Amino acid sequence: MITLYIRYTIDMTKLREFEVYLKALATGPVERCGGIPAGYYLPTKIAGPMNAAVGLTDFPSLAAYAGFRDKMAADIEGLEIRRRVEASGAILNEERSFLSCVPESRR
Repeated sequence: MITLYIRYTIDMTKLREFEVYLKALATGPVERCGGIPAGYYLPTKIAGPMNAAVGLTDFPSLAAYAGFRDKMAADIEGLEIRRRVEASGAILNEERSFLSCVPESRR
């Protein structure tokens, strides 16, 4: 299992638009195209940068992720969701990397 880690830099004046994007993406296209949503996190006022959010999506393998990318590129609903968030200007930057879980560290 690998986890796609996306760190978003967001425009805090467009937090609502970004939250709508995450909810729509996770409950439809991500699962339909083969991803397993592991969590999406918005910033808090408690600690850390106010304009950083995180998205985590699990995949059984890197090959499964490659298939996911191809499916997402052709998914009409996913493309429309992405078009809307881009038009809103809510996402300023995305940084992607992969993580692997340390065995037996999840509870």
